[in-house]
Amino acid sequence: MTAQELKSKTPDELKDQLVALKKEAFNLRFQQATGQLENTARMRTVRREVARVKTILNQKAADAAASN
Repeated sequence: MTAQELKSKTPDELKDQLVALKKEAFNLRFQQATGQLENTARMRTVRREVARVKTILNQKAADAAASN
């Protein structure tokens, strides 16, 4: 997902997506440990997507705090 798509989502949707991405990252780490991981590049993209979602969530929280 692009940052623009993430900015249009609500904080609750972003939190749900963050949970899903963290589960996927866990599963990928588990597959790597057992030698079953085929697409190693997916780990990097998931890690970056997690960071992107966290960044957008922090920006939304800062905007909400500044407006109050």
